[in-house]
Amino acid sequence: MAASFTLGSTVLRRALHGALSLQCRAQGAHAGLRFLCSAAPEEKKTGIIESTEEYVFVERLIPLSRVPAPPKHAGPTPSGWIPAADSPPPLPYMIRRSRMHNIPVYTDLTSSNRRTTLVRKVEGDIWALEKDVKQYLKEVTGTELPTQVNEVTNTLTVKGHFDKELKEWLAGKGF
Repeated sequence: MAASFTLGSTVLRRALHGALSLQCRAQGAHAGLRFLCSAAPEEKKTGIIESTEEYVFVERLIPLSRVPAPPKHAGPTPSGWIPAADSPPPLPYMIRRSRMHNIPVYTDLTSSNRRTTLVRKVEGDIWALEKDVKQYLKEVTGTELPTQVNEVTNTLTVKGHFDKELKEWLAGKGF
């Protein structure tokens, strides 16, 4: 295949050289491929001018690298979103909001219909959070639910779908 490529390029080069030599002979000059490919030395290159006035039009097209902070609200918004408290509660654990400023509590449904609730972004004493969650859900449901703590991923898993209850409880604590 390499031989056919070099053979094809050689044939192409000879054909171009022949066509150029015929054209140059008709004009009365001798030219080759080299003169066509090189740029004229007398051309002066222009510099780049940076316009800061027109950058406003470009800036609005660039996506934000961070989600802006939400405006201040006194209570729940019409969509149901509850803002975090101004200062974190004095507890041995902390739950950070997601990048969209929501409480990181999610539900999961596996292929075997196992329903679980995940509490993510837990910092501090995750075992104290587990104890408080077990106590709160025992008051809500009347039974003690199995939980699983994952210290590596900083998540707490609860058996069953309790996302609404846990989000309201965590928002009430100020997270």
